[in-house]
Amino acid sequence: MTVVRRWLPTALLLGAGVAAWQGVASLATVDDLTLASPAETVAALADDLPLLLDGALVTLLEVVLGLALAVAVGAVAAVGMHLVRPLHRAAYPVLVASQAIPVVVLAPLFVLAFDYGLAPKLAIVALICFFPVTVNLLDGLRSVEPDLLKLMRSLGASRLATLRRVELPAALPSFFSGLRVAATVSVIGAVFGEWAGADEGLGRLVLLANNQLQTPRVYAGIVLLTLMAVGLFLLAGLAERLAVPWKRAEAARP
Repeated sequence: MTVVRRWLPTALLLGAGVAAWQGVASLATVDDLTLASPAETVAALADDLPLLLDGALVTLLEVVLGLALAVAVGAVAAVGMHLVRPLHRAAYPVLVASQAIPVVVLAPLFVLAFDYGLAPKLAIVALICFFPVTVNLLDGLRSVEPDLLKLMRSLGASRLATLRRVELPAALPSFFSGLRVAATVSVIGAVFGEWAGADEGLGRLVLLANNQLQTPRVYAGIVLLTLMAVGLFLLAGLAERLAVPWKRAEAARP
């Protein structure tokens, strides 16, 4: 019953959204080429499922590898800026400014720089995911209770020992908050990369279907992309539950 009560509002909201979608799509003034109904979308999913899944696997590979690259580089950057204050003062404004550049502008430049293939998609996904991972981990490292740091110093712990035993564990909840955000937006980065130049992938398939006025296939692809982003978000949440069990225990306290 607890699970039902937890997910029932979400199910009702989704049901209302689908019903509204069907109602709008059924209006005589709405062109079928503009908006596919839920029934047409489900039919397209059934008819084109092998084609859509082939594209989804390609996009998922780009997302997973790009996200892993962002996590690796972002963790090193966050720890480096935390340990070396001059590096933080120099690099943090550049990190923030990098987010002001639209990805839709950078995507074609990455394709020109790395040619067609996997590399430009990885670069775009990593660039989008790098900021939330780095900033959240850095904030987590800098938010450790001062009393814990004083205790480690009083025990004669080295700077690296304090980082390993106190600061990194304390920063894990913040890191996973950034990872959940990055996991969601990583799909957007992969789609932008495929739109800029690709021979395969779900984003490329959606673009071709749009150009060919195959609206139900477009919506079917969007549904799969949405499910991919939600699945990655849930996986990041599961990883947090496994890596930070004490946070769940604290939340369960009355």
